[in-house]
Amino acid sequence: MILFVRDLTVIDFSYLCQQRGLLGESYIVDVELHGSLDQTSMVFDFGLVKKVIKKAIDQLVDHKLVIPALSPATELRSGEVEQVLFRSDKGLLQVASPAEAFAIIQTDKIDMTSVGDFLTAQIKPLLPDNVAKLLLQLRTEHVSGFSYHYTHGLKKHDGNCQRIAHGHRSTIQIFDNGMLSPKLGKYWCERWEDIYLATAEDQVDASVLRYLQAEAGALNFAYSSAQGYFEISLPAATCEVVPCDTTVECLADYIAASVKASHQLSAVKVIAYEGVGKGAIAFA
Repeated sequence: MILFVRDLTVIDFSYLCQQRGLLGESYIVDVELHGSLDQTSMVFDFGLVKKVIKKAIDQLVDHKLVIPALSPATELRSGEVEQVLFRSDKGLLQVASPAEAFAIIQTDKIDMTSVGDFLTAQIKPLLPDNVAKLLLQLRTEHVSGFSYHYTHGLKKHDGNCQRIAHGHRSTIQIFDNGMLSPKLGKYWCERWEDIYLATAEDQVDASVLRYLQAEAGALNFAYSSAQGYFEISLPAATCEVVPCDTTVECLADYIAASVKASHQLSAVKVIAYEGVGKGAIAFA
């Protein structure tokens, strides 16, 4: 017997890629449980799928920086805070944060397979004996228009969004006087492809960093939040500094105001997504 749940959850996270550097991503998770019926004539209670499996996924990977521990580009350091140094084709990325902001996977490459295998190995022991097999199917949202991968941190957030390096794969729609503009959508998705979006007030000089040794030309950001102290240093070419918080509401408003000013349009509407199925609408 197979029990299935489609669209159980969406994992919003960032990971380290040898070719593309720091990459925000959103994976949709489908679940199959293969097994025999228990004393209640079920393979597993649907309510427990959310309580056990979704909760475990949230704790293991969601809103974290996922690190390929076996990649030759990765260096991990432990101390007062956890540190990762990763030298990709884009340059050196460094992050210092509390340990719970990292998910470390024993692989040389982060992809759907390695993340799925990691989650399966961690979650299967949590299930009852009648469940013989757990199958997690990870997939990305089908996008007919344009999308971009971004990473950020929200120091004012009460939950896990305060982690300085988590991200999303997002779509965007920009309207000029009520008409969808593929040209403007394409421009912003190319501008923010594989980007780190940072708030200007979080930018610091290299001399202020407590744990990281920034390279020349890097941009550096640091803040304290409820979960602890965070630092990140990364190549300037992989980052855009914005004059606002990087919530999806502020980003949508920032894009709308920028489009209106640069293109001298009379009415702009921006629908910006944060991952899958959620986002904000702004007007200018």
